[in-house]
Amino acid sequence: QAQLVESGGGLVQPGGSLRLSCTASGFTLDINTIGWFRQAPGKEREAVSCASPSDLSSYVADSVKGRFTMYRDNVRNTVYLQMNGLQPEDTAVYYCAADRGSLTAHTLCTSFPSPRYWGQGAQVTVSS
Repeated sequence: QAQLVESGGGLVQPGGSLRLSCTASGFTLDINTIGWFRQAPGKEREAVSCASPSDLSSYVADSVKGRFTMYRDNVRNTVYLQMNGLQPEDTAVYYCAADRGSLTAHTLCTSFPSPRYWGQGAQVTVSS
């Protein structure tokens, strides 16, 4: 069964760092456009970062630019979200997603509401 499994969430103090992992099974991530999204309580889902295969196109939300970095490890069939300089407003459930590689990163992040694959979500809480 094809699926995405996330790990790495947790509680961190403001200014701290976390790395989320999203590992695919049953399909190959490197030929898919992938992304990270988040949803805070009472708010709509927000795109964080997306990338097409071989990073030919990429998208990073203004709210995380310069602090969050998404990257792939094709050997491990895994995509990561490195989050530095975390702030309380980054508190949310974070989801990874993937769909066909013909999608641009911008499309997946901004105008494609139902990617084929979703992770189960990872809670990130930033609090002192």
